Amino acid sequence: MPPILKNKKLGKKIALIIAMSAGLYFSYDEFMVKKEPPNKKHEDYYQTIMCNKLNGLKEYVLDDRTRVDCLTDDYAIEVDWAKKWAEGIGQALFYAEKTQKKPAVALIIGKKDQKYLKRLEVVANKFNIKIIKIKKEVGQ
Repeated sequence: MPPILKNKKLGKKIALIIAMSAGLYFSYDEFMVKKEPPNKKHEDYYQTIMCNKLNGLKEYVLDDRTRVDCLTDDYAIEVDWAKKWAEGIGQALFYAEKTQKKPAVALIIGKKDQKYLKRLEVVANKFNIKIIKIKKEVGQ
């Protein structure tokens, strides 16, 4: 196989150009759609369930057009995958400052994510950030 075709992204782009030059029409987005397993859950799935349980406002828009994942009476909550724990801290602190609420990070945690939770706990304890643990569903 030629080396240029071993690069999947480049190979798809080349295939798109060939198909379009042959008179076939479809959008680039339609061509590049990645199929996901039917049971794969997105961050929004977990965010919706958690925010509903807490009677919070989901995707609360701030004056600078940033969005708090879930705003409750007491907390500005950032929901994120475990590996994005550090990003979650920054967002939670910023949203808390903007809303005059306490910061919270809701971490979506799978079996192999304990190291990220431990990292978050070190900083959360120092800066008084609430941690909400969301168990990632099996197969995720």
